[in-house]
Amino acid sequence: MVCGGVTPGIPLTNILSTLGQFAPLRLAEGWDNVGLLVGDRNSEIHRVMTCLTITPDVVEEAVASKADLIVAHHPLPFKPLAKLNTDSAASGMLWQLARAGVAVYSAHTAMDSARQGINQMLAEAMSLDDIGVLDPAGESTGTSASTTVEGSGRFGKAGDVTMTQILHRLGECLGANLFRCVVPPGKDANKPIKRVAVACGSGGSFLPLADRQGCDLMVTGEATFHTCLDAQNRGIGLVLLGHFHSERFAMERLAEFLAHEHDEISVWASRCETDPIVEIAVKDGVNLSDR
Repeated sequence: MVCGGVTPGIPLTNILSTLGQFAPLRLAEGWDNVGLLVGDRNSEIHRVMTCLTITPDVVEEAVASKADLIVAHHPLPFKPLAKLNTDSAASGMLWQLARAGVAVYSAHTAMDSARQGINQMLAEAMSLDDIGVLDPAGESTGTSASTTVEGSGRFGKAGDVTMTQILHRLGECLGANLFRCVVPPGKDANKPIKRVAVACGSGGSFLPLADRQGCDLMVTGEATFHTCLDAQNRGIGLVLLGHFHSERFAMERLAEFLAHEHDEISVWASRCETDPIVEIAVKDGVNLSDR
């Protein structure tokens, strides 16, 4: 059941098992902080909320909605906290959640790399064929990157569609219609693309791997200015979805998945979460968005 109603509840361990099968924590990067970050494994769960990032608004929604568990993509805490008090934003939010009995779980980079994780979702949204892994890890169905099913990033054949067509496909999946792009000199957004790489979030560091796989386009959440210049120099197009848009959609899908797997509890994706980055058009010192 999604949203609302009185539910009987299930052990938190049941949900942890489902999440662990969907995104095995062994796939997480060594620097990451994943798994059950706050809470009692023996507690009973009635209501679950997913989100991309825990913010004060998300905390308020979770407490007001009587959520027992938040499944967040980005970990909180990410770095070790020496104190749990209200002197800092991070520890203050954790204190509020702990007082309200709200557990916190994050799979983060494990969900990025899972066989049906975020990068796989994006690759499939672009209708790529022969999808492979940029940085293989875990199980494999063969010896090459194109047959590996787990690991960081994805790449695949685009079938000679254009960058513009790929942007339309992404827009339909992500509910967005404005993306920042790098189009290398001599290239054209309306010329066919043969091979595409994808790396959600801050995935600019995967550009050399995309180049090694012969990709002429890479889709990511965000990249540095120098990575954009590097893409130009390599002759690789770059699509910057925005960190939020490249990952938030997957937390909505995760809510649907958990609701399907555990229909005896209420599950929903945060209704208040928004992209912290907004676009404001200005001309002659006038904010055009006010007109």
